[in-house]
Amino acid sequence: MNVALALAWKDLVTEWRSRDRVIAMLLFSLLVVVVFHFALPGGTTTEIRSNAPGLLWVAYVFAAIIGLNRAFALELENEALSGLALAPAERGWIFLGKAAANFVLIGVVQGVTAVVFAVAFDVDLLSVAARLAGVVALGNLGLCCAGTLFSAMSVRTRFREVLLPILLLPALFPVLAGAVEGTRSLLVEGSVAFEAIQLLLVVDGIYLIVSFLGFEYILDE
Repeated sequence: MNVALALAWKDLVTEWRSRDRVIAMLLFSLLVVVVFHFALPGGTTTEIRSNAPGLLWVAYVFAAIIGLNRAFALELENEALSGLALAPAERGWIFLGKAAANFVLIGVVQGVTAVVFAVAFDVDLLSVAARLAGVVALGNLGLCCAGTLFSAMSVRTRFREVLLPILLLPALFPVLAGAVEGTRSLLVEGSVAFEAIQLLLVVDGIYLIVSFLGFEYILDE
C-alpha cells in the first residue's frame, strides 16, 4: 500500500510541476467538443440530450488515451521502469499507484470538459451533477484500469502511440456501454439505469483484479 501511495503522489506532484499531460488532454477534449458543436446539426433539446452522452464519452476516451500514452514516459528514462520492478512490494501495488494517479488526472479533465460541453450544447448538467459524477467515476475507473495495464504493455514498443489505442479501445466496449447508457438515462429520464451501474461495477471489478494480478508479468516483459 505504501508503494502505491508513494507512486501516486510522485506522479501527481510531477504533473503539478509540469502540467504537460493535463494540458494536452484538456486541449484535445475541448477541441473535440468544439468540433462536435460546429459539425453536428442543431436539434431539439430531447435530441441533444439523447446524443450528448455518446459525444461526451468520445471526448473523454480520446483525451484519456493521450494522457495514458504518457503514463510511463518518465519511467523510460534511465531505466526507471526496471527500478520499479525491484520495489520491495507486490507489483500489483505499482499498478494501483499509477492507476490512481491516472484516475485523478483524467477526472480533472473530465470535470472541466463536462462544464464546457454543457455550455456548448446548452445541456443542464448542474441539476444532475452528483449522480453524473458517480457514473463518470465508475467509467473512469474501468478506463484507468485497462489503460494503465495496456500503457505499461506498450510503453517499450516502437509504435506505442498507435499500439495503445488498438489494445485499449476494444477493451473499453463494455465500459462505454455502461457509461454511455448510464449518462443517457440520467439526462433523458432523470435517473440512472440500474443495469448500467451493474455493468460498470462488474466490468470495473474484473479489470481491476486482472490488471492487479497481471501487472507482475507486464513488468517482466
